[in-house]
Amino acid sequence: MAGLTSDIEKFLKALLEDNQDGFVEIGRNDLATRFECSPSQINYVLSTRFTPYNGYLIESKRGGNGFIRIITIVEDEDDYIKYIIKNLDKELTEERAKSFFTELFNKGYMNENELGIAVYAILDKSLMNVEKNKRNLVRHDIVKNILLSFLIRS
Repeated sequence: MAGLTSDIEKFLKALLEDNQDGFVEIGRNDLATRFECSPSQINYVLSTRFTPYNGYLIESKRGGNGFIRIITIVEDEDDYIKYIIKNLDKELTEERAKSFFTELFNKGYMNENELGIAVYAILDKSLMNVEKNKRNLVRHDIVKNILLSFLIRS
């Protein structure tokens, strides 16, 4: 399933790159037919790979003339980082924090060394001396401060 999920994501991102308007509209069922999967698989890709934290908004209309509109919400690096900081969850799981950093790496906002340092900083094993019920709060602060450092360097 990971292969299919990645294929759908790559396809949609290619459509967005080809479209100068900053958005793309496509039928959920058409997309499911193209990839020979269920519409729920399309929903999964949209809800995990095209989130506001990743720089996208999703609009959808269900029914006979239904569509999915994927909108790129920020183009500028500073705006994207500021958007993430402003909308950052107050508690971040290890997996969610890794996902932020991976997306920043994939978008070219950080290099491989920075990715490694950031990921190690938010691992549960790095936070072993922090009470378990407070790790997600501390992780939020770490992620926020790393993101703020990106604004300083730009």
